[in-house]
Amino acid sequence: MSRQFAAEINAGYFIYKKHQYLSGVMQFKRAGKFILNKLRNELPHHLCYHSIDHTMDVYGEAERIAKEKNISDYEQKLLLTAAVFHDSGFIKTRDGHEAESCLIAREYLPAYGYQPIELELICDMIMATRIPQSPQTYLEEILCDADLDYLGRDDFFSLSNRLFNELSFEGLVKDENEWDRQQTSFMQGHHYHTANSIKLRQPKKEEYIKLVKSKL
Repeated sequence: MSRQFAAEINAGYFIYKKHQYLSGVMQFKRAGKFILNKLRNELPHHLCYHSIDHTMDVYGEAERIAKEKNISDYEQKLLLTAAVFHDSGFIKTRDGHEAESCLIAREYLPAYGYQPIELELICDMIMATRIPQSPQTYLEEILCDADLDYLGRDDFFSLSNRLFNELSFEGLVKDENEWDRQQTSFMQGHHYHTANSIKLRQPKKEEYIKLVKSKL
């Protein structure tokens, strides 16, 4: 049902115009404050990449892309709710953290006025960020691009090093050579979805692929 509903949004129908009262029910700011406090207090300390800083980075980039696409305020609130919850599953697990993030969203967001169909849309956005990314709607595309925005940014190497340290701590990568091979493969298989990110981030990402490959 949620995919069909999302498709209708993409087609321009936006059914919720018939129920505009719902847009005033979501306690968006309170929900965001709640989950940020939870992340701050409960995320494992060794997560130097998947930290609250990453969540806020994704939130900021999602907001930037959304404003440039001129989406509605209601859709933006759904998108940014998904952004702030998208990695909350790391509180409990790395494997399947997206599904765990959805469980957390479903557990807590109803207390902040979110309706069942809104939870479906939010969880669809979160699940779309699972690698390999599989966005089906423009909201999902925005969140996916925001999540991996750093691949084409000036701080790529700094954030890449944080992720390397995080994975090394968990024994998921043994050395920098293995990491560079993984990065090269991942970045070559990745592509941005929104016109904004393709224009703004793709060229520099291609430069970084060459630089990382040169280290092998």
